[in-house]
Amino acid sequence: MQRRRKIRREISRRALLRAAAVSPAAALFRGVSAKPTDIRIEEVSHSYEEYLYRTPYKFGGRAVDRVTLLNVHCAVRTRGGRVAKGFGSMPLGNVWSFPSKVMSYDATLGAMRTLAGRLSKITSEYKETAHPVEINHALEPAYLKEAETVSAELKLTSPIPKLCTLVTASPFDAAIHDAFGKALDRNCYDTYGPDCMAGDLSRYLGPDFRGEYLQQYVKTQPAPRTPLFHSVGAGDPITEEDIQRRINDGLPETLPEWIQYNGLVRIKIKLNGEDLAGDLERVTKIDRVTEETQKKRGVTEWFYCLDFNENCPNVEFLLEFLRRLKERAPGGFFKILYIEQPTARDLKANRSNVMHQASKLRPVVIDESLTDFEALMLAREMGYTGAALKACKGQSQALLMAAAGQKYKMFLCVQDLTCPGASFIHSAGLAAHVPGVSGIEGNAREYVPAANKAWESKFPGLFRVKDGMLDTGTLTGPGLSAVS
Repeated sequence: MQRRRKIRREISRRALLRAAAVSPAAALFRGVSAKPTDIRIEEVSHSYEEYLYRTPYKFGGRAVDRVTLLNVHCAVRTRGGRVAKGFGSMPLGNVWSFPSKVMSYDATLGAMRTLAGRLSKITSEYKETAHPVEINHALEPAYLKEAETVSAELKLTSPIPKLCTLVTASPFDAAIHDAFGKALDRNCYDTYGPDCMAGDLSRYLGPDFRGEYLQQYVKTQPAPRTPLFHSVGAGDPITEEDIQRRINDGLPETLPEWIQYNGLVRIKIKLNGEDLAGDLERVTKIDRVTEETQKKRGVTEWFYCLDFNENCPNVEFLLEFLRRLKERAPGGFFKILYIEQPTARDLKANRSNVMHQASKLRPVVIDESLTDFEALMLAREMGYTGAALKACKGQSQALLMAAAGQKYKMFLCVQDLTCPGASFIHSAGLAAHVPGVSGIEGNAREYVPAANKAWESKFPGLFRVKDGMLDTGTLTGPGLSAVS
């Protein structure tokens, strides 16, 4: 057994070295002037938290009723010898990032937990000194290689997807960024200029970005307030008549109750994508109920997001849906702010599902498909006009995609993974610091509020919403602003 473990450790070490050798990021450490702000990883540890949902969240034909949080602590040292500790947290969203019709929930979650342990070791063994974005860019090939190794060792029916690897790696990346900011006693969004980064964005995003830095695409001061998107899950009751049995835990249970409780003006509607008549009926009902409720509140302006979770069989389904919706509920149609990932996430395998016509009607946003810059460019070529930024894909990637999205004048939003606590603070920071973001989805307050309890008193403006807006102006602390 000991010999087997030794061999496995050596394989991991060699994989890391091979990845670093072939990675484009390896060039970052050759012929580039060192920055005094650069950090080196000293120590990494991880742990888990488990929570049951107060009510299941249904999307994309699947229902989730629990969450495993991956929490990561990371210590770093600057070139000057200053040591700081950072914290990152993210739900292991296996149902979303590793969907499978043949593997069980426990099997895909178990694969993510195994991978997390390997990534913790790989990250702790990485000893180059650099900026967090550079470190993540150098480590990603090793992370992806390790996912292949884990898939083979566990004899998984399907290999761990890249999206799943990004989700598993994201709290490690967050912890490094957080520690970096704390080491400099600066908010992370004040550390993305040439004073801290050794190279410009062309190293990651190509020649269009030569001479540009992330600081040009993020605000050092957060937006004071950011709109909150409330998700209406596919199984959620809309009105009282939809409730089979009340939870009676003091929180709202119908859409009108939630609108009144949080003062909502942004609503995200989860749709089936395989039942045109059913989806039309659902949206028109939600629009009718929302209009009645907002009228009682004296509110005249609100917006919707439609999320098919890639379940539309083709783009023709989407176009027909929009045509009929405009006929049946023109007011609701014009309140659609954007449409999220209507068709299959594998864009290369579904090149016929171009979104040019649909994007003329409303922005169509890439989400599950967005795993790297190449995917973003392919999505643009296929007619997508927007991008969903997600903390669960990593702080480094989210920032790079935010820069590319702005450069190419794309619609931007920040989406959720039912992120509670520190992970939601992380997401809110992205929404508050990226210019032009339309709002942020926040689902944990609906489905797993127990995981927010420890954070509510520290950030009441994020977790106790009364006017449909998050108080993001408070996110000015060192690192990612979350207190570990």
